[in-house]
This record gives sequence, structure tokens and C-alpha cells, in this order.
Amino acid sequence: MRIAETVTFGGSGLDRAAAIRGDQNRLDALYPTARILPVWRGKPLSADGAGLGWVAAGSPVLAHAQAAIFLGFDGEAPVFAQDISDWSPEAGAEAVEQGFLDASAQHHPSLSRDLAFRELRAVMAALSARDAELAATAKAVLQWHRSHGFCSTCGSASVMAEGGWQRRCPACGTAHFPRTDPVVIMLITKGNSVLVGRNSNWPEGMYSLLAGFIEPGETLEAAVRREVFEEAGIPVGAVRYLASQPWPFPASLMFGCAGEALDDRIQIDRNELEDACWVTREEMVAVMAGRHPRIKPARRGAIAHFLIANWLSDRLD
Repeated sequence: MRIAETVTFGGSGLDRAAAIRGDQNRLDALYPTARILPVWRGKPLSADGAGLGWVAAGSPVLAHAQAAIFLGFDGEAPVFAQDISDWSPEAGAEAVEQGFLDASAQHHPSLSRDLAFRELRAVMAALSARDAELAATAKAVLQWHRSHGFCSTCGSASVMAEGGWQRRCPACGTAHFPRTDPVVIMLITKGNSVLVGRNSNWPEGMYSLLAGFIEPGETLEAAVRREVFEEAGIPVGAVRYLASQPWPFPASLMFGCAGEALDDRIQIDRNELEDACWVTREEMVAVMAGRHPRIKPARRGAIAHFLIANWLSDRLD
């Protein structure tokens, strides 16, 4: 797919400068002049309608920060991210659990009111390609550090290394690396129709493409066929790769694939899906425009939305 990398989080040519991650003296020298992205409990700092919110080293917002993660160079400017999850918002501004999407915003008293910590899914479609790549990278790596503080080999506490791109166990010497979980997401078609489904905990009316984790020892093609048959009872023939998308919720890499259904009779696994159905190309135009009476589209910025939009535009080549 020639336009594959135009998907949200699809990459911007960021110079990740991996060669200097192990040079702590160099990183220490870069930090005072760097731009820092604070992340609070998975929410990057963002500006109202203007991308991410960056602060300088020494900003009061970093008073509760953990060790910095080196993200690379944006042009000639070094960029880092820091987790400030130990900060407690002012009274009345605590995080609010709102199901599928936490739409609350947290304001730090040392920052202007146009800056707030917001869920990445709420702002991802408005970010530039560079900001999207930086935000996805920061969120995924910081979440990995928060959830993998102990060595999986011996159980001892591990420590950050390589500019945040490793954790090392001082007890047994094992090196641990950020985790990425591979997922297939499938544009399954039969004639003029595409297969969509919905999970019971999604917003009312929202439908998306079917998706599932790739199992050990499994190819992309086999995972596509297995997941579609398990969830919807549809056998799939030819499968081809289309595009990929890092999806830091919390640590997935989505492999978008196209598949041809061999049958259109749906048999739903209720443990996996609340509903599944075939939607014609003409109906999907109405869905994507927000005019369908029952079905709402996948979230803008998600690879499902990207693949469906390009299927409608005949740009899957």
C-alpha cells in the first residue's frame, strides 16, 4: 500500500539516535537544552488545538518526574519524555474514568491554562506526524517502565538503562527491552461489502474492523484467518498485508491486512463480539459521513478508519 505510512502514528522520519543511547555523559549534556514531554498516567501534555505541550528542563511541572527517556532529535533539537504520574492534580481535577475514552483534562498549576494532560486517543488525529510519533513512543516506553519494574528472570528490581530503552537486572545481569504486542486488523470483503463488528464496551453504535493478537509461531496470514473464523465464523481465502500502525494502548503494533471472505454467513462468538455484519460500500459512505441510522464509524486516527477510508477511495494498492 503506497500510502501506508500516512496513517496516524505511521512515522515521520524521527532521528531516534540509537547510537548514543548508551552514552550517559552525552545524554546528560543534551538534557539541559532539550524539549521535554511530560506524561501523566499515560496522558501526554497537549495544547488546545496546537499539538503537544513541551517544557524546558527545570520546569516546575517536572518536580515529580521520573528519569528521562531519550526520544531522539527533532531536527537538531534533542527531545526527551518524563513520567510525572506521582503528581496529584489540584482538587476537582482528578482523572475521571469514562469507559472507552477518558475525556477529562488535568491542568498543572505551573502551566498556562491552554496546556493540559489529555488522553492520546482524544487528540491523536489533530497531531502532526512528528508529534504523533513522539507521543506514541513516549507513552509506550513510559508505560513499559511503569509495568515492568522487576526482572522476569529472577524477580529482582531492575533499573533503567540505555536512555530508557532497556531495563537491566543488577542481580542476574539480564537485559530487558520494551515490549510490543503484534495484532492483526482485517479489512475482510465479500463482493461489494466489508465485514465489521463491535465489542460490548464500545460507545453505542460504534463498529470497526475485526482484530486480534498474533499467537507465537503464527504468520500474519494465519492469524487473519484464525481470528475472523473464531470471532465471526467466516472462512477467509487470500490475505495480503496493507499497512501497520504503532498503537500505544498500551503497547500494540497493528498489522492491517486485506482478506477475501469465502462465505458471507456470520456465526458470532458472543465471548468476542456483541455484533457483526456486512456493510455495503454505499452504506459505508454514509457511515463514514456520520449519516447512517445505526452504525457509527471507527475512531478517526485509528488504522481501522484509515483502511476503510482508503477502501472506499480505491487506494489499497
